[in-house]
Amino acid sequence: MKRVKFGALAALLSGTSILALAGCGTTTPTTTAAPVKAHTLVVIPGLNGAFADNFNPYSPSALSGTLGLIYQPLFYFNLVGPQVYPLIGKSYQWSNNNRTLTVTLRPGVKWSNGTPVTVNDVVFSFNILKKFPSLDTSGIWTHLSSVAASGTNQVVFQFNTADVPFGNFVLGDTYIVPAKIWGAYTNPATVTNPDPVGTGPYLTDTFTSQAYTYKANPLYWGGEPKVQKLQYLDYTGNESATLALASGTIDWTDLFFPHINKVYVSKAPKYNHYWFSVGGTNMLYPNLKNPQLSKLAVREAISAAINRPQLAKVGEYGYEAPATPTALILPPEKSWLDPNLPAKDSGFTYDPNKAVKLLEGAGFKRNAQGIFTSPGGTPLSFTIEVPTGWTDWDTDCALIAQDLKQVGINATVQELSYGAYYSNITTGNYQLAMSWSGSGPTPYYLYQSLLEPKNAGNFEQWSNPTTTAALNQYRTSSNLGVQKQAIYTLEKAVADNLPAIPLIYGATWFEYSTKYFTGWPTAQNPYAQPAPYNYPAEGIVLAHLTPRS
Repeated sequence: MKRVKFGALAALLSGTSILALAGCGTTTPTTTAAPVKAHTLVVIPGLNGAFADNFNPYSPSALSGTLGLIYQPLFYFNLVGPQVYPLIGKSYQWSNNNRTLTVTLRPGVKWSNGTPVTVNDVVFSFNILKKFPSLDTSGIWTHLSSVAASGTNQVVFQFNTADVPFGNFVLGDTYIVPAKIWGAYTNPATVTNPDPVGTGPYLTDTFTSQAYTYKANPLYWGGEPKVQKLQYLDYTGNESATLALASGTIDWTDLFFPHINKVYVSKAPKYNHYWFSVGGTNMLYPNLKNPQLSKLAVREAISAAINRPQLAKVGEYGYEAPATPTALILPPEKSWLDPNLPAKDSGFTYDPNKAVKLLEGAGFKRNAQGIFTSPGGTPLSFTIEVPTGWTDWDTDCALIAQDLKQVGINATVQELSYGAYYSNITTGNYQLAMSWSGSGPTPYYLYQSLLEPKNAGNFEQWSNPTTTAALNQYRTSSNLGVQKQAIYTLEKAVADNLPAIPLIYGATWFEYSTKYFTGWPTAQNPYAQPAPYNYPAEGIVLAHLTPRS
């Protein structure tokens, strides 16, 4: 049995009320300047179009802030740093050979209507997913056999089999709702919930289809937030949103646009900042059912032929660095790197000559058109699929096609609608495709998505007993040393076999202004995922912010 404890949340949990904002320049001790009006923090939560009044935590169309600002899970696991934040939960422990998870709840938590949060509310929040399976988007009840109260402050989760990493979905991805309110709905999926009652740091305030606002929750268990009011604005076009950001209208957003230093930072370098944290590893997926792509020498040749620094500089404007052979998300996952990792697996080298030698060594020969053909006469000719309109990825794939043609591999880029693209990669109806990878608090989530047979993220259709055994080794243990050995096995398998070919890291776009608020997450202090669409992280970010006086 391993007991996991977490420390206090420092600024997050310190009971704080809004700072009194006093003016300066008083002439006598009895003269008080007029209070400074608190600035409303303005957010563009992506380019969404007109807003619909929907704060249903079970709805895919719920407004930004519903999850994280209104409703909270038991814990938040930071994906860009080591922190685990207790929210409604206080601590947890595994027992019964990692088949039982017991959560102790934080005392004194209240719903925003003033009533106490009870252990029965937490049990209900899981059982409603069982009663209405369409709400169980994380598949909680494919792993759990029961959820029950133990006394007045503990909840016990029984798992069908040991699955420690899935515990993070139970702890950090299931939002707690008041049983009295949600138990009265005959179909929770259809409720728009315009007056939500949650445990989070904010309350709904005003709503129109162009803008809506939140106000600080005075009953919040972590103390009333210092940021008293938030406004979320509707922008449908990247150009207008970028102009608003550059003009100083926006405090917080997640936009992608070229030349950010010129377009944004230079307009107010004292205040305008950005941090593009690593959010995943973007891959070139080979369909391993393809007779040519199933050959390791072909995948190695493709990898050696790709000029990753060019992808990073040209396709991604220098925002996203080249990935490494293990596909680990670096630097956040650096502590999981095998200390005995061979030097060849620490980074990629652009080497067209090596690509040619690999193919020649595997028996491939050039035809009259200069394209390598297999010993059976099949040319190495592939289509690379990518969503149309994803301009950076479209450029990346065009560059990859050029690289491959230079070494005798014919490649053609096919830009598809997102629906057709996603259908193809999830059904194996493709040859090569650029796509994302899974991610989570540890590298397990990346490798499980990439390597577990029949997993939705295993686009390449990899199946191997060594990697399957390593995934199971990690899944059934809560011992860090055992988990690290499993990850080392998976690192080596990915680097040596290239089941998918790592290209560049995927960035989390995040721009912010320090003109009115300080305390934002940065590369030097990555205390939470930074984008306003990262939930429940946005609540953690807001709890760290302090208004300038």
